[in-house]
Amino acid sequence: MHFRSIGSVLAIGALAAAPAALSAQEGPAVQATADTRADVADPFAIFVPTTDPIRHRIDYSLWDFALKNLVISMGPSTRQTARPPRSVIGSRLRQGHNSRYRLEGSMLGFSFLDAEAIASFGEYRRELEMVATSLDISKLPRNEQLAFWINLHNVALIEKIAEEWPVRQPRELQVDGVPLDEARYINVSGVPMSLRDIRERIVFANWRSPKVIYGFWRGEIGGPALEREAFTGGNVSSLLDAAASDFVNSLRGTQEHGDTLEISVLYRDVAPFYFPDFENDVRAHLTEYAEEEVAEILAETTSTRASISEQDIADLAGGTRGSNYLAASRPGLSIGVAELLQQRQRKLERMERNEERTGRVIFSNIDLPGDPPNKNAVE
Repeated sequence: MHFRSIGSVLAIGALAAAPAALSAQEGPAVQATADTRADVADPFAIFVPTTDPIRHRIDYSLWDFALKNLVISMGPSTRQTARPPRSVIGSRLRQGHNSRYRLEGSMLGFSFLDAEAIASFGEYRRELEMVATSLDISKLPRNEQLAFWINLHNVALIEKIAEEWPVRQPRELQVDGVPLDEARYINVSGVPMSLRDIRERIVFANWRSPKVIYGFWRGEIGGPALEREAFTGGNVSSLLDAAASDFVNSLRGTQEHGDTLEISVLYRDVAPFYFPDFENDVRAHLTEYAEEEVAEILAETTSTRASISEQDIADLAGGTRGSNYLAASRPGLSIGVAELLQQRQRKLERMERNEERTGRVIFSNIDLPGDPPNKNAVE
């Protein structure tokens, strides 16, 4: 990660200049007709996936480039609580994160972003909206649609956090007096929508697989990690499986307390959509992704409680400016950021010494001539 240029990566990469290109693999362009209107009773009905998709794809290469330069993976969970950060020399004050989960998931470098880079997030979000206005999203293959909604959600969330940073907890943010998650500042095909609308009224309403919940970044340490690559129609299924495995086998996802399985509050929040018989359904889902240690916890516990939560921002600097003792050579690298990166490095070195996995390889679907548009589609 190049700390000197994170803030300029988005600007130099010109996200707003060419954020999402539509390419047709076969068939005519899918255009929205001028008289397309959202149903008054249910404006989100126009986003129900068609049963007869046309093979088109959206190119997110610039967003992929930005994520690779902005997001830091903290590596696989070791299922060990991170030690408290060290105090600043000569003081009892601590800078940056003190969350016990800070060495899991991923972190963003909000403190490295300059004004031009911050503005580019909003421009990119609006360009994605324009792409969806120029074509009928519902007629794309299901995986293409799913990738679009996840990317739009995550871009829009990063946009608002970046505009308001520094902030400790993203859920405290508001847009024109409305809580961030409920604010309808996104507009697709004439339908105003919020982050929650994208998740619940579009994706959760039309995709049956619970693994879709792991694609949506919530800005918090306690939630699923923001991936370091853009979702695409080709990788969305594989990337969601990897994200699900990462979360289920982390302390953010599952813990043991006596004979009780403690799980993330995320599962309680999505229960109406995916876990109606909560105890049995959520355990069956966790079993699908559980590795050895978590599988043993599932077998040894008799009850389940959704109680794990960490609302602090998933930001390298912990949502604060801190003291930039390296500001002259590395803007944004405060004491808290430096300490967190050192802790991350020590963790990965220990894992390597113990011959533990420190990374992962994602195998994406490959489209071949004659393949159906919905091959390997996420249900």
